Amino acid sequence: MADVVACVDFGSTFTKAALVEVPSGALVATADHRTTIDTDVLDGWDACRAALAAADPRADDAEVLACSSAGGGLRIAVVGNEELVTAEAGRRVALSSGGRVVHVTHGGLARADVTTLRATKPDVLLLVGGTDGGNEEVLVGCATTLARARWRGPVVVAGNVDAQAEVAALLTGSGTPHVLADNVVPRIGVLAPESARAAIREMFLRHVIGGKHLSRRDSGERFTAMVRGATPDVVLTAVELLADELGSDVVVVDVGGATTDVHSVVEVDPEDAGLSRQVVATVPVSRTVEGDLGMRWSAISTVEEGVAAGLLDPALADAAAVRQADPSYLPGDALGADADLAIAAAAVTVALRRHAGRSQVVFSPEGRVVERSGKDLREVDLLVGSGGVLRHSDSPADGVLTRHLAADPGAGWQLPEHPRTVVDRDYVLAPVGLLAAAYPEAARSLARRLLRP
Repeated sequence: MADVVACVDFGSTFTKAALVEVPSGALVATADHRTTIDTDVLDGWDACRAALAAADPRADDAEVLACSSAGGGLRIAVVGNEELVTAEAGRRVALSSGGRVVHVTHGGLARADVTTLRATKPDVLLLVGGTDGGNEEVLVGCATTLARARWRGPVVVAGNVDAQAEVAALLTGSGTPHVLADNVVPRIGVLAPESARAAIREMFLRHVIGGKHLSRRDSGERFTAMVRGATPDVVLTAVELLADELGSDVVVVDVGGATTDVHSVVEVDPEDAGLSRQVVATVPVSRTVEGDLGMRWSAISTVEEGVAAGLLDPALADAAAVRQADPSYLPGDALGADADLAIAAAAVTVALRRHAGRSQVVFSPEGRVVERSGKDLREVDLLVGSGGVLRHSDSPADGVLTRHLAADPGAGWQLPEHPRTVVDRDYVLAPVGLLAAAYPEAARSLARRLLRP
C-alpha cells in the first residue's frame, strides 16, 4: 500500500500543506491556514493537518517535510572585496540560497560597519573576497574586525581558500559560529555558488529556524525538526527538477504580498556569456527578489514602477493605497479583481525585466557588438506563475503572465518570446522541492502536473 508524506510551507502570511502519495507522487489533498506567528507557528499546521486528515486519515501519521519563510524568512548580509566582483557574486549566491539580502558592503570592514551590519539584523553573514591565490588581506581583515567585535551570528566563509584557515582561526577564537565553503569566485569570470548555497542552508537549519522562536512546543525542537530549508531555496530546487524533467528552460515568477521572486533555470550559451562583459559570470540557476514589487505591503511602489514603465494607469494609485493600508484586503467585486490582476501583471513584467536585463548594440574599439546584461530569457519554453493572486484567479495564465512581455520592444528586454504558460494552482512547487532528495520519483511525478495541459 502506498504511503503519504505531508509537505508544509510555513509562509509569511499563509501556511500551505499538501498530502502526497509516495512513490506515485499523486496529490491526495491540499489545505491552507493563516500563519499563526502571533501564537505558535504550529497552530496553523495543526489546522492544515486536520483538513488533510478529513480528506485522508493517513495524514495523522504522515511523515512531515517543511520549508519556511515565516518570521521574515532568511535574512542575509554580504561582505565582499570589490563591489562589482566578489560583493556582487555574494549577493547573487545569497539570493539563490533562498535569502533576502538585507545589506551588502565591500572594501573591508571597520567597526562602524559592524554597527550598520547589526542594525540590519541578518540571520546569516556571507563573507566573501579574493580569488583563489589572490588577495587575502581584505578577507582576513574582515574576519579580524568581526572577531574583535565579538560577532555572534552565524557566518559562511566563501572567499579565497588560501585565507580560510586564518579566517577560521580568528572566528573560532572569538566564539563566532561559522562554516567554510568553496570560493564563490575562484577566478575572475567564474561564479561557483553550489558549495556556499549548501553552507547557507546548513546554517539556516542549524541556527536560524530555532533562533526565531516561532514555536515553543517542545522548546521549538518539533518545528526545527520539520523544516528542511528556506522556502525560496526549496522552490528553486523544484524549478531545477522541473527544467530537467521538461528538458528545456523554465522560469517561475512568484508574486507575493511583499515581494516578487523570479527563479530561472536557463542553459547559458558560452558565446552569449562572453558578450555580456560581466566580471561575474551568469549561471544557469538563479533567483532574484524584488522587494518593491508586491500585491499588498509594496503595492504603492509596484504601481509607481508600473506607471513609470508605461504598463499601468496612474489611476490605480488609489487601489494600491487601499491594498497597502490593509494587507488582508480581498477584492469584493470584478473591479477590485481586475485591479489586482493589473498590478500583478505589472509586477511580473518589471520583475522579469530586472532579472533578464537588456540586449543592445554598442560600439567599441572592436567595432559594432551586441552587449547583454542580465540573463537571456528569450528562448524560455515554460513560464510558470505562482502566488495567491494567480492561483485564485479565474483568468487564463496568459492574461497576467504575458500581458506586457512584448511592450516596448525597442528597449531590448531579453524576455520570453513564445513561452508556454501555466499557473501553479495547486501550489506543488514547494512540495516538489521538499520531496526531491528523499522521494525523487514522487517529486518528478508531482512536477509533471505542471507540464500537463
